[in-house]
Order: sequence, then structure tokens, then C-alpha cells
Amino acid sequence: MEKTENHGLRKWLSFLPPAQWLPDYRASYLPSDAVAGVTLAAYAIPVSLAYATLAGLEPQVGIYGYLLGGLGYALFGSSRQLAVGPTSAISLMIASSVAMMADGDALRYAQIASLAAFTVAGLALISWALRLSVLVKLISDSILVGFKTGAGLTIAMTQLPSLFGVPGGGHNFFERLVLILGQIGGINLTILAVGLAAILAIIAGDRLFPGRPVALAVVCLSIAAATLFGLPAMGVPITGVIPPGLPSLQGPALRLRDVEGIVPLAGGVLLLAYIEGVSAARSFAAKHSYEMDPRQEFLGIGAANLFTALGQSYPVAGGLSQSAVNDKAGARSPLALVFASMTLAVCLLFLTGLLENLPKAVLAAVVLTAVAGLINFPELLRMARVSRVDFYAAAIALVAVLLLGILQGILLAALASIIMLLIRASRPHVAFLGRIPGTNDYSDVDRHPENEPLAHAIAFRPESNLIYVNADTVLAAVLDRVETAKHADLKLVVCDLSASPLLDLAGSGMLHKLHGELAARNVVLRIIGAHGRARDLLRADNLQEKVAGVERRTLDEVLKSQEL
Repeated sequence: MEKTENHGLRKWLSFLPPAQWLPDYRASYLPSDAVAGVTLAAYAIPVSLAYATLAGLEPQVGIYGYLLGGLGYALFGSSRQLAVGPTSAISLMIASSVAMMADGDALRYAQIASLAAFTVAGLALISWALRLSVLVKLISDSILVGFKTGAGLTIAMTQLPSLFGVPGGGHNFFERLVLILGQIGGINLTILAVGLAAILAIIAGDRLFPGRPVALAVVCLSIAAATLFGLPAMGVPITGVIPPGLPSLQGPALRLRDVEGIVPLAGGVLLLAYIEGVSAARSFAAKHSYEMDPRQEFLGIGAANLFTALGQSYPVAGGLSQSAVNDKAGARSPLALVFASMTLAVCLLFLTGLLENLPKAVLAAVVLTAVAGLINFPELLRMARVSRVDFYAAAIALVAVLLLGILQGILLAALASIIMLLIRASRPHVAFLGRIPGTNDYSDVDRHPENEPLAHAIAFRPESNLIYVNADTVLAAVLDRVETAKHADLKLVVCDLSASPLLDLAGSGMLHKLHGELAARNVVLRIIGAHGRARDLLRADNLQEKVAGVERRTLDEVLKSQEL
């Protein structure tokens, strides 16, 4: 009974990563985690204020997201360096989607944003239960490059009105661009000067003091300048009063059925949060030589969003930029997130009054410099040069985000990724083999024209899994080669399945059809190189009797046994 209880306890503790890393935690790690936490908080304050403004919410709501999201992730996340908080892409996704749902009601807007975080938490728990970590594979790296570039351009375009001091407007990148071009004559030079000065200061500071909270220093300097020179009186918009105090914890004010479209919004947020978070977590796990659990990340993301939703904030995610700050500052464990949350709590209690004169143009500068790293035209050009297929996939994601927005863009990018995968799988290369001169080895004659052709035989090797999406394509390629074979006395066709580890009933059915077509021509079919599971399926489908067995044989052995 005691063993059973201990086993059950260990099973439940496995869902709490701190139970795994705390026993090995050393006291010498504590100063590093404390410094990393304070540094992360210094990075988070200006970024969270800017992202909350981008999301259309009160600035302090962004700080709530970092404070509470970090605590939730520290309890259930498997990465020791990943930092969780509002991100630029999710902030814009919330802004573009919730605005239509709220219909101009500011209170309802905030409630829907909070409900989105609750819904993300629920979907994350369902995804964990269903083991849907395959979600991370829905979007290829190529498509992610296009998506991030489109997101960066879209986010940048939303910040230009605040930088120029013009009204802006529009629903997508191109509409916003046209409207801003039409408002060029109304640019407020004072606001523009403040914003450009902030951008230049952040860029210079990042180069001169890498890894330091440069954005926070620029924010502090801009507040001092705004107060000293009376910038609000000159028409420079400021954040205004930020309510002091910690967020109050409460459940959702709305239910799912009260808001149409909330589940697709949360699904898109979860997809983006999971892909970006797991990608970042894997890179840090590899760097520090420990294992991260992709499935556990659903619980980490879910807990982070549940905590932020209870604090009336909006969806959060792990991001590479804030995690890099956390890692460079020396984070050894998720305790760094706890120290960051403690630091942010102190700021909310005692320092919010200092942020009143923060120019909004400076927040726009923070966002613009933060999203600049998302835009990667050099990689797009490299794709165009190296792999057109990957370039087209990235271009689809880029255009989708620019035209449709972040939410529709990420969903279309996922769909495009699946379609591209199916297209690739449906058109496998079929290698027709010839003998390498002077050897008993064989390779693709199309790639190596110097290979010796097989006498009275054709040998082919499908270079992919042989499944329902490509079985007909492979059959057509083989029959076409049979029809165009120069030797009229064809006696043997050999199917080499060594490059096809997976075979389904459609693949087996294709081999049955091929056997029938060849038998009508008095040609023998033989199969070689089949893997274990493929052999089991072929035997179960009664194909071995037609091809004289499916045991592992070499092509040279089959050719000699047929005495061609």
C-alpha cells in the first residue's frame, strides 16, 4: 500500500516541475536568480506598458501580465530560463479582435481580454490532456519567418501614428499605410522628435550596453524631460495617472457564450504562444544541458494565463527576447520569475506615480525597437535563393498577416503549413536505380547518369513514406517508366522500400495494383528493403504470396536469383 501511495505521489509531483529541480537547487544560485529577476523586471516595465497600450488596455494591465504570468509559469513550466509576459504579436491580436467584440465599450473590452486569457488556460489544459504537443509542428520554421516578418511590419505600422502624432486608422497593414501617407502633412514635429530621440537612444544603448535595461533608462529620462520641459503642455500625449496597487483577483465577468468568436481567438493565441514558447524553451534547454517537456509547456502556458486572467490581465506567452534578457542576467531556475514578480509588485505599490508623464511616443519607440528583430528580410531572400518551396510558404504567411491581421494570419499560416506538407508528401521523388560501375551497389540513375542500366529489369525506390497521399503518384511514375522502357523484354520490376519506413493500406493497395498491371505484361514484381512494420502489413494484406515473400533481401541478390 505504501509503495502504491508513493508511486501516486511521484506521479502527481511530476506535474510540478519545481519538485524536480528544487532538490538539486544550490544556495549559490540564489543571488544569480535574484539579479536576473530584478533585471527582467527592469526590462518588463517599459515593454509591458507599451504592449498593453498596443493591446488597447490600460498600461498597468501589461505589468499585471508579467507579475502574475511569471508566477504561474514558475509553478508549472518546464523551462528554467523562459520568461512569460505580454508579447507584441498577441497584443496586436487582442487589439484587432477584441475591438470588434466590445463594440466601443471600454469595460467590456477589458473583460473580453481577460476572458481570452481564461479561455487560453482552458484550451491549454485540454491540449495537455490530449497530448497535442504536435501543435508545435504545425508551423514550419520557414512559415514562422514569414509570419514574424508580417507581424513585425503590422505592429510597426500601428505605432507610427503615435510616433508621428497623427490619428492613423485602418484595419490592415496596407490600409494603415495609405491613411498615414495621407496624414503626413499633420505630423507633430515635437512628438516626432521625442519618439525619434527615444529610438536612437535605445538603439545606441543596446549597442553600448548589451544586456542592460536600456529601455527602462530611456523611459526614466523621457519622464524627466517631459516634466522638466513641460512636454504635455506642448501637446505631447502622456500615459496619465496609473492606479497604484496590486491587481485584485477575481473570476471572469463574462461567459464563453456571451462573446462570439472568443474560442477561435484563444485558439490562435495558444497556437502562437505554444510555438514561440517551446521554440525558445528548447534553445535554452539545449544551451544549459537539461530536458524540457513540450507537453508540460501546455500546463505552464495554461497556469500563466489562468493567473493573469484572475488578475484581469490579457493572454501572455513566453518570448525569446525577454527570455534572452533573463538568461543573460544569470537566471538558473524559475525562481528568477518569482523575484521579477516581487520587484514588479513593489513598483506597482510605490512607483506608479513616477510614470504619469511618460510620453506615448516613447512607448511607441519601445515597441518599434522591440519588434525590429521580428523582421527578417535577409532570411526571406536566402530562402528565395536556396528553396523556392520554403520561400513560397513564408510569403503566404507574410501576405496573410499583412492583409488579414495577426489572428487570421497565424491560422492561415498553420493551414498553409499543413497544405505544403501534404503537397510535399504527395509528390515524392521516385528513384530509378542503376548499378554503380565496378560495384554491386545501386543508386539513382537520374542523379548519376553514369550508372549502368539494369538488363531486363527496373528497380525503383520511393523516397518517402508510401501512404494514401502519394500512392497513386508513385504508381503512375512506375507505370510510366515501364511503358517507356527501351527494352521490350522486361522481365522484372523491383520495389525497394528501404526509404519508406511507413506503409499504410493505400500503399499496400498500390503494390497490389502494380502487381496486377505487371502480371498482365508477364513481368514479375519483387519487394526488397521493407522495414518491420511494413513487412507485417504486407503479410497481413496477403501481398507476400504475390511477390515471393517480403523478407529483407538486397537488390543484387534478387537480380541474381532471377537469372536475368
